[in-house]
Amino acid sequence: MRPTAILRHEHDIILLVLNGIERGAGSLQTTLADEPEWLDTIVDFVRNFADRCHHGKEEKHLFVRLEARGIPRTGGPIGVMLQEHEQGRAFIRATADATPAAKAGEAPALEAARANLLGYVELLRAHIAKENDILFPMADQVLTEQDQQELEDAFERVEAEEMGEGVHERYHELAHRLAEA
Repeated sequence: MRPTAILRHEHDIILLVLNGIERGAGSLQTTLADEPEWLDTIVDFVRNFADRCHHGKEEKHLFVRLEARGIPRTGGPIGVMLQEHEQGRAFIRATADATPAAKAGEAPALEAARANLLGYVELLRAHIAKENDILFPMADQVLTEQDQQELEDAFERVEAEEMGEGVHERYHELAHRLAEA
């Protein structure tokens, strides 16, 4: 499977979770009453699947290869994607910081967690659209067959060595559970 197809599939999983985040954050106090660990689960998914696994593949492998093929980091689409990855991390840091007080029912923390989660959802939906519609087609044009194979191999190593066996599947199950909630 082409590296961009792998990343698009991961986008589909992330989008399922974003839908679940949007629903859960909309009535966060009720969500936490029903599922006290919900915020922890969301932060874990974003930090490990969306950021460490997915963004890690992009930042450590795809973007580096695209730069080698002449797509600039500064002032180009790669720079925008990296900036948005950092914005997403800031939203999730703020959510994690608010989590203990939000779980205790403190109104300012509930509002901070809700606002940061919804900001993350809005950012990531637009970010995914840019990657799917602009960056990935560009990548498919400039990457050689050898680049494609080497990236696919690198992505498999990320799954095996950095994430661990069964972790990817666990996050897929979580995404589908959140989508059905």
